[in-house]
Amino acid sequence: MSHSAASPADLDLITLAERLGRSCREQGVMITCAESCTGGGVASAITAVAGSSEWFETGYVTYANAAKSRLLGVAEALLETHGAVSREVVEAMVAGACRDSGAALGVAISGVAGPGGGSAEKPVGTVWLAWGNDQDARAECHRYSGDRLAVREQAVREALVGLVHRLEAR
Repeated sequence: MSHSAASPADLDLITLAERLGRSCREQGVMITCAESCTGGGVASAITAVAGSSEWFETGYVTYANAAKSRLLGVAEALLETHGAVSREVVEAMVAGACRDSGAALGVAISGVAGPGGGSAEKPVGTVWLAWGNDQDARAECHRYSGDRLAVREQAVREALVGLVHRLEAR
């Protein structure tokens, strides 16, 4: 994708992914992502950067609960008890992604992008993200506004910002 053809929002994601790549290369860190509601948006932003294979080898799109269990080792009991959109599940997702890929750092995302699927407890726009590895993860809940595309884009941006922040704070 050439920068001239990209929208301002795409440029922002590409700029974040380039910054992430610089930090990964400087520290010799491989990263991964485990995505649900973003459907591969984080992996897409990362792989838009030429040379990203130096620091990104594997990403997971686990949209269904069965995939979260099968590919990432998320316990079915966690999914049943807390639901896919929860702190417990995204922390298990990032741990499983790092364990399987061997990455030193990862991000996991699960949310309600809309337009349907929300509840009083987890309205449309509710997105849980977790950053960490198979030893330690920290999760945050965000409430984004806008349509499905806007919610997904905001979650991808937050995922990248969180990865950059964690690498630069090392």
